[in-house]
Amino acid sequence: MKHHPLYLTVLLLLVLCGNACRKPNLDDNARLWFSTSSITFDTVFTTLGSTTRYFTVYNPSEQDIKVDVYLAGGNSSYYSINVNGVAGNQQRDVLIPAKDSIFVFAKVTINPGNQNQPFLICDSIIFKNSKIDQQVRLTAFGQDAHFIVANSSGLAIVAHEHENITWHNDKPYVVMGGWAVVDSLGTLNIDPGTRIYFHKGSGLLVWRYGNIHVNGTRAQPVIFRGDRLEPQYETDYNQWDRIWILEGNEENTIDYAIITNSYVGLQIEPWGGFNNITVTLNRNVITNTIIKNTYNSGILSRYSNIEATNCVIGNNGSCSLQLEAGEYDFKHVTVGNYFSTTPARQNPALYLSNTTELYKIPMETQASFVNCIVYGNLSSNEEIAIGENTQVPFNYSFENCLIKSTLQNEHFIDCERREPAFVRPSANDYHLGVLSYAIERGKSNIGVSYDLDGNPRVNTPDIGAYEFMR
Repeated sequence: MKHHPLYLTVLLLLVLCGNACRKPNLDDNARLWFSTSSITFDTVFTTLGSTTRYFTVYNPSEQDIKVDVYLAGGNSSYYSINVNGVAGNQQRDVLIPAKDSIFVFAKVTINPGNQNQPFLICDSIIFKNSKIDQQVRLTAFGQDAHFIVANSSGLAIVAHEHENITWHNDKPYVVMGGWAVVDSLGTLNIDPGTRIYFHKGSGLLVWRYGNIHVNGTRAQPVIFRGDRLEPQYETDYNQWDRIWILEGNEENTIDYAIITNSYVGLQIEPWGGFNNITVTLNRNVITNTIIKNTYNSGILSRYSNIEATNCVIGNNGSCSLQLEAGEYDFKHVTVGNYFSTTPARQNPALYLSNTTELYKIPMETQASFVNCIVYGNLSSNEEIAIGENTQVPFNYSFENCLIKSTLQNEHFIDCERREPAFVRPSANDYHLGVLSYAIERGKSNIGVSYDLDGNPRVNTPDIGAYEFMR
C-alpha cells in the first residue's frame, strides 16, 4: 500500500510531539543528594568583593524529580544563584531527571566597609516539592575582623598559661562556636575602643586563676555585644551567652565597657562552687560600665568580691543585680529594671543574700550600697529582696539611696522611696530628669569625683551614676 507524502509528514509530527510532550514520571517522595550540605565563603574581604561557589544536586531516584529552588532570604539576600545555567533567585519547577544531576552556583557580593551589615551573612538555598523541603546552608564573612573560632570542644584559648595578650582596636573581634577562653595564669588586656562581637551561644570565659583587664575610656568604651547588627536584633536580649569570670589570683578590672544583649551580662564565681573551703575573694573592680538588655541577670555573683562605681545596670529579664554571698561595695550605681518583654519579669531588680540559690552554703557576707538607685517596673512595689541565713554574719547597708522597696530597718540609712524620674528608662536612658528626687541628695566625700559622663561631682552629689547637669 502506498502512502501519500502528506500523510507520512503528519504521522512523523504526531510521533515527535508525543515524545516531546510526554509528562515526566515524577517521584515526590524521593530526596535529593547534595555534594555538600553547606558552603562557606571563607574569603576575608578588604574591598567591595564577590566570589562564587558551586555544588552538585543528584537525583538518585528511578523517577524524575521536580522542585522549586529559591533563596530563603529572597530579594533582600546578599546572595544570588544560578541553577544549571539559569540565573534567578526564585525558580519554579526545576526538573532533575532520574539518575541525573544539575549544578547550582551561588555568589555573594558584600562590602566589608559597611558597618551596618552583619559579620556573618547567612542564608540557605531551598529545594522544595509538594512533600519535601531540603536546603543547603550559605555562610560568608561580611566584615573584616579577627575571627575567634572555637574547636570541636567549644573552646578557643585566647591567652594560654603565663601569656599576657592584648586585643587592640584595629579590627573587631568575632567569637564563634563557643567560648573564647583566658586560661589559668593567663591575662587578657583589651584596649580602648575595642569591639567584641559574639555569635549565638558564644561567650568569654576567664578560667580559674586567669585575669582580664578591660581598659576602655569615656571616649572609647569597649563594646561586648552580639554579632547581628541589623536593627531588628536590638531587642533580641539573648544573642550570646555571657562574660564568665572564675576566681583568680589577681585583681580583674573592667572600666568603661558596654555589655549588651546577652543571656547574662557578667557572671563572677569560684570554680566548682564554695565546697566548704576558704575562697580567696580576689577583687573584681567594675567602673564606668553599662550592662543592659540581658535576658537573665545583669550581674550574677556567687562567693565573690565586687567593687562597682559609676555603673548602670538596666533592662534585665531577671535580677539586675543577683549578689549571693561575698563582699560587695557599690557606689553611685544606677539599677533601672524596666524589662517589659514576654515573659514578664518576676524577680526583683536587686537580690542580696549571704547564701546561694545554687549551692545553699552560707558565707559571711558584707555589702554596702551608697548613693545608689534601685528602681523598676514591678507592680509589687518591691524591687529589693534580702535572703538571710542566720548561721553566719550578714552585714549589709543602704545609705543615701533612692529605692523602690517597702523594707525599712536599721540597714536602710537616709534612703528615699520615690520615683527617680529618669529621662527615658524605656530606652535605657537613666540620666536624671529635672524633677528627680535624686538631685543633690547623695552622701558627700565618698571618694567618687566624677560621674559616668565625666562630669564633676559637686559637694552634695546626686544619687546614681549620673549628675544632673543644668
